[in-house]
Amino acid sequence: MKILAATNNAHKLEELKTILRPHGVEVISAKEAGGVPEVVEDRDTFEGNAVKKALETAKAKNMIVFSDDSGLSVDALDGRPGVYSARYAGENATDTDRMNKLLGELKGKTSRKAKFVCVIALASPDGLIGTATGECHGSIGFEAKGNQGFGYDPLFIPDGYKETFAELGEDIKNSMSHRGNALKKALADGHFKF
Repeated sequence: MKILAATNNAHKLEELKTILRPHGVEVISAKEAGGVPEVVEDRDTFEGNAVKKALETAKAKNMIVFSDDSGLSVDALDGRPGVYSARYAGENATDTDRMNKLLGELKGKTSRKAKFVCVIALASPDGLIGTATGECHGSIGFEAKGNQGFGYDPLFIPDGYKETFAELGEDIKNSMSHRGNALKKALADGHFKF
């Protein structure tokens, strides 16, 4: 089975391929498909953005499409950065810029509880196939640690661990990540059986 991943994020693409390969799902990159349309993520929920991206891309490319919207939700910041996780420190900010902004906003806060949230959407040119949500709970460290992963991984310490996602490595992260949990739910719900 082949699906097109509506993402230009190389890290996310590799994570998807690694998680879905054992289930007989071949993930095709945007580059392999000759590009995907730029879809403005202007919805105020992860689900809204994921569904919009999946539907628009499936119609434009005439293929079954996987999309997701994900981000970090921090309790002490009333759920921020949320749907703005990638744009949290501005449009052209780096991962380091975003992590520094987050650490700055958490100064003086006693609660460091946070969760990663991912909503995936699968769509065909005929419409939405389904959605699934996954979460990974943990806390935000006081400094970036580790050199694996991407985004906020060097700050996020999953519940039950003392190391960040960036220290734990891909195998452990994929076994519990928000994206991995959303994919497991989508597989269990039969969304990948076309």
